[in-house]
Amino acid sequence: MTASAAHELIASYRSIKTLPHVVTKLSQLIADNTTTMRDFEEVIKMDPTLVVRLLRLVNSPYYGLSQHIDSIGRAVALVGMKNLYTIAVTDALKHLFEEAATPSIFSRQKLWLHCAAVSICSQMLAERLFGIKGDDAYLCGILHDFGLIVEEQAAEEAFLQICQAYRESGDLPEQEQAVLNTDHSEIGFLITSQWGISLPIRTAIRDHHRLVHDIDPTSLTGILQLAEYLTGQLGYTVLSGTTPKLAPSLQEHIQQNLDEYQVLLDDLPAEMSKASEIYNPAEQ
Repeated sequence: MTASAAHELIASYRSIKTLPHVVTKLSQLIADNTTTMRDFEEVIKMDPTLVVRLLRLVNSPYYGLSQHIDSIGRAVALVGMKNLYTIAVTDALKHLFEEAATPSIFSRQKLWLHCAAVSICSQMLAERLFGIKGDDAYLCGILHDFGLIVEEQAAEEAFLQICQAYRESGDLPEQEQAVLNTDHSEIGFLITSQWGISLPIRTAIRDHHRLVHDIDPTSLTGILQLAEYLTGQLGYTVLSGTTPKLAPSLQEHIQQNLDEYQVLLDDLPAEMSKASEIYNPAEQ
């Protein structure tokens, strides 16, 4: 793949509603070990609309807080900076996935539901199976396919050609490379750099279709591949009738832990329903 081709697509993506400045600033604060909750609160207050959305979401059943939260300061204290950050990123992205007026083989809403499922599954894998914090895994899931939105809007005709060929071949990056000389993973890696997303998350986005033999299941790349594969078994795919591929080492890992993975798959639909307020693409 060539970064120049990816840069050209990003540059021609004129209709992009870039992530709000406040979210980029929050990315910088999250990466700074000296950040205080007060710093975080002050940045969120820069966007009154985001404040309203965040307070509505932290008071939703998804978070199950015992007391009503009516200020950003209390929300930060009770929910935590990383959780509020992931809410802010999710809310900002949701409005970039609004459906195009003309129906086609590709649906932004279907892609959004795919990303939502992968983000929830990634967090579940990190926390339930591997006993690690799921914040970064969640962000990998919600961001991993944003490059497809760039392709669809910057090179629509070529992108629809790619989607049709993908349905027939089952290899999306291969079709993207043949037509665009880049793929959505590389585009995602580059554009998330502009948004201030941390390098480990960006690297997992770049590598989530690489079927190498030594992927660690507990790495962000491993978790992201596993989540995309598992959610695909439940029909949360980018295009109907397609099946995500999985690295051999991850296939082996699933076979060795089938019971745990079955329980996780059984629980995923309920977790998706629980998070509907956050992921509903029609919500304003």
